[in-house]
Amino acid sequence: MPMYARVQTPDRKFETVIREAVLVLGGTRIVFSVHEATLPDSKVPVYFVRCSGLYDREGIYTSDHDEHLRFAVLSWASLVICQRLGFRPDIVHANDWQTSLIPLLLKTMFAWDRIFAATRTVLTIHNIGHQGTFGGSAIADTGLSDAAHHFHQDQLREGRINYLLTGILYANAITTVSPTYAREIQTPEHGVGLDAFLRQRSEILFGILNGIDEGEWSPDTDAHIPHRYSAEELEGKEKNKQELLEGAGLRYIPRVPIIGIVSRLAWQKGFDLCMSVLPRVLAKRQVQLVVLGTGEPQYERFFASLAFQFPKQVAYKRGFSEPLAHLIEAGADMFLMPSRYEPCGLNQMYSLRYGTPPIVHRTGGLADTVTPFDAARKTGNGFLFDHFDEGGLGFGISQALATWGSGEGEDRERWRTLQKNGMRARLGWDERVTAYEMVYRMIAPGR
Repeated sequence: MPMYARVQTPDRKFETVIREAVLVLGGTRIVFSVHEATLPDSKVPVYFVRCSGLYDREGIYTSDHDEHLRFAVLSWASLVICQRLGFRPDIVHANDWQTSLIPLLLKTMFAWDRIFAATRTVLTIHNIGHQGTFGGSAIADTGLSDAAHHFHQDQLREGRINYLLTGILYANAITTVSPTYAREIQTPEHGVGLDAFLRQRSEILFGILNGIDEGEWSPDTDAHIPHRYSAEELEGKEKNKQELLEGAGLRYIPRVPIIGIVSRLAWQKGFDLCMSVLPRVLAKRQVQLVVLGTGEPQYERFFASLAFQFPKQVAYKRGFSEPLAHLIEAGADMFLMPSRYEPCGLNQMYSLRYGTPPIVHRTGGLADTVTPFDAARKTGNGFLFDHFDEGGLGFGISQALATWGSGEGEDRERWRTLQKNGMRARLGWDERVTAYEMVYRMIAPGR
């Protein structure tokens, strides 16, 4: 990975493994070094590419004029590191547009080197909306001018190159972060212009659900929450609810449910629906809302105004706080994720883990992790709405509040069944490893 400015902290120790390497891309001479570090509690070495002119910036991703060059250099450097260290990779697993040039680099500029003779590539798409599209002149800086005929020719004639599409065309396998999203991105509605190319490669496209770190996100061990609890001992959750409300400046009313939101406040996340639905819900129902997030100004203004309009029911914290994010998951009674689209999503899985049933739009990874609660059968772990419109969101929230009921007696027992269903789900990375192994073995030489 790049040695971003924020990586270089005094407490981190790095060993120099390549003192100097030189690339000439598009007439630009780029000098970089490579430094090794081992992550805490891990035996996996991480190699950092240090090139201060490209990576010593405030942000990780930028809108700077040389963004295409920054990640072309990373792609080249990753293969140069293999050459310098004599490492023969079986699989190069590229992620998103930032490393999507690697499959083509291996087939062209590095094809002469026998060290890569048996190397195969996997490309993972986390969000197809981010494609790395640049003007056609950027091809010189990729170092692939001599292989320009391998880029998509229609786009090149139109004066642009698309890093992600290049990876899709040449990777040996493609994965994305949930089974439903793998199907969705093959449709015009969700493919963002790349659906036809993905349909052509559908035989090597796999949807593998993301996992969560169950060590970090576990209510029985979480250091960020004041009261630990588990599916068998749920009493601590109510105490966290009291702590959450006290910190938010809201009154604790035992039988009134709290809806929690922790999110990037963006169009993708569906908060435009909330602007009409939530004021009606708050005006008509006994319910409280705690929101943590930052993002697009119109959504920040909306939640701030909602807290002003309903000061006894709504608290909004602009920004992000890791401890508060954990406390909202632990203290809220239900969690709202009305995403327009969601490749995988993590917060719904955190919510299940913390006994906080999610209310979600049936899309992407949300559809693969949240199942409708059936009180009669005692199955399901949350609430889904099918139609992405005001009626759909209103239906999802109404279903959750109806299931909550009075919050007492039989209603409380029904809610606890729902909570436990979610808390007992297996959501960690251990559950996903075999699917990746299957893809690796499928494309390995001789298979």
